[in-house]
Amino acid sequence: MSVSGTNEHDCTDEGGSRLPRGEGLVRRGRPPGAGHHATVLVRDGYLTWEEDRLSVAYEEADASDHRANGFQYTVRMAAQRDLGGLVGAIREVAGEGVYIEAETVADIIEHDQVVLRHNELQSRLFFVATVEEEVIGWVHLDLPEAEKLSHTAVLTVGLLPEYRGKGIGSTLLERGESWAADNGFEKLYNSVPATNGDAAEFLVAHGWEQEAVREDHYKIDGEYVDELLMAKALV
Repeated sequence: MSVSGTNEHDCTDEGGSRLPRGEGLVRRGRPPGAGHHATVLVRDGYLTWEEDRLSVAYEEADASDHRANGFQYTVRMAAQRDLGGLVGAIREVAGEGVYIEAETVADIIEHDQVVLRHNELQSRLFFVATVEEEVIGWVHLDLPEAEKLSHTAVLTVGLLPEYRGKGIGSTLLERGESWAADNGFEKLYNSVPATNGDAAEFLVAHGWEQEAVREDHYKIDGEYVDELLMAKALV
């Protein structure tokens, strides 16, 4: 099931009376269990409440086509069908041992078996770069729901090794930053091990700054490694 789209459903019973928020979705011709299924979809982040209406978690953003070194790639919002390819791409990048946050992201979505999520407890969003529908890279936004943190988001971005150096990573990063700015976020964060100098340089080249260092935060191959906390203000 894809969570992209714009369909909405009135929450009314067969007589037209409004159902209490959270009791699900029942409409003429729908089976009696439809309300339960809608509640589960809200819980799992496929659907969300907007006042008294159910809608999909995220409205689908426009896909954009790009050319790089003689081939075409597309950047678009991820869909549920991308789950396997997305996890595979993230794990391949994380397997290089220099992007710890990416490994955590892969663990979470593989455990949940849900790509996009948007509810009162946890929200996340992905854009992917694809070549002939094969996921080659991603940008991920972890969106806090706590009021005191709701102006910030944590961003990760990654690309399969064979596609680097062609501007695709920059396109993904800019897409994630633009979405965050357009949706009212004021600041983005990203954490990288100090051993991942390429990632830090990439972010700095795109206007990010090193905001803090946590000494010996990671232990990689038996060695303690500092964490670099990178940040970018959007306003």
